[in-house]
Amino acid sequence: MTISSLAPKAERKKSRKSKAVVNENAPLLPKSHVQESDAGFDDFNGASFSGAVFNLSTTIIGAGIMALPATLKQLGMIPGLLAIIIMALLTEKSIELLIRFTRAGKSVSYAGLMGDSFGNYGKALVQICVIINNIGVLIVYMIIIGDVLSGTSSSGDHHYGILEGWFGVHWWTGRTFVVLFTTLAIFAPLASFKRIDSLRFTSALSVALAVVFLVIAVGIAVVKIFSGGIAMPRLFPVTTDVASFFRLFTVVPVFVTAYICHYNVHSIDNELEDSSQMRGVVQTALVLCSSVYVMISFFGFLLFGEGTLDDVLANFDTNLGIPFGSVLNDAVRISYAAHLMLVFPVVFFPLRLNIDGLLFSKSRPLVLDNFRFASLTIALIGVIFLGANFIPSIWDAFQFTGATAAVCIGFIFPAAITLR
Repeated sequence: MTISSLAPKAERKKSRKSKAVVNENAPLLPKSHVQESDAGFDDFNGASFSGAVFNLSTTIIGAGIMALPATLKQLGMIPGLLAIIIMALLTEKSIELLIRFTRAGKSVSYAGLMGDSFGNYGKALVQICVIINNIGVLIVYMIIIGDVLSGTSSSGDHHYGILEGWFGVHWWTGRTFVVLFTTLAIFAPLASFKRIDSLRFTSALSVALAVVFLVIAVGIAVVKIFSGGIAMPRLFPVTTDVASFFRLFTVVPVFVTAYICHYNVHSIDNELEDSSQMRGVVQTALVLCSSVYVMISFFGFLLFGEGTLDDVLANFDTNLGIPFGSVLNDAVRISYAAHLMLVFPVVFFPLRLNIDGLLFSKSRPLVLDNFRFASLTIALIGVIFLGANFIPSIWDAFQFTGATAAVCIGFIFPAAITLR
């Protein structure tokens, strides 16, 4: 069954502009409720197909891309690449289930769909999981941006960041100032949009920056292949005992985190002009992201082999042994840091919606209450900023969210809704 077959035939031809949104968690202001003071919303004629694809792709491609080459180190080249493809198919199927029962129950949010199936407790549970997952992910993003730009000493040895390498150690190249400046100059303005479709251009740029990182990695690998600097990669896992066998399963949270996007599906779907386009949006985004994942995993593991680190970005902090190696290292790190900066607001959008739905379920829609919207935005960004300055290990956070909240959002809850 495909997503296109889920919507009733008559419903597919409906414009999103005429769809009434009455749920308190609806991310889109319905035109029938527009007041004179909110007339600016009346100019919105529905999100474009390309904008929806870029927003969903940006939701998928985050920090998980950097851990995927290390999964091939655990599984071997062939099983690792197959696992990436299989996970994409499972993700498409789980989103299909969400869309199927969303159409049947007339829900307009993930929380509303869980509420239809399991009542208020189910609704609150999915909201809590989205909150835990997204806060954890956004803290990781902010930590990585600080590491890339200002350097890190978490491993005991200090690794210079880009700004420290270029300008030396100063108060304005320090981690706290750089993260604070990035928060105020980039995160706060981009997090202030009330529609996710408003982020379509930054999402397109974010995907382009991920492709830039991919192109540079492929170019480096090709140069090293012709120079004879790359050995044959290991094709299959090495399991010598029970411990090494169970170690293979440590890659599961990484794969789950790499494809988690379910919390933004309803927001993107609600803003589409034509609901039948959602099938194409999901499939196009998954094909695009899977292609990027397969190539960066293949060439990343091919390039660094058994020396591939959990965060492959750290491998680009060393001498690559090719001309202009230091320039390419900086280009990779800059493109990736900029990519995460633009992913941040897309992941922040559903976080704010679910916090509001959990705490203010009886209040009027969030887009109509500017004070509540601004207060939640400032409070959440403040919590994330504090977390990024006090949580020591990003990968512990990734393993925790990937093995708990993310797997619930992506696979357990859609299956539970189907069984219900």
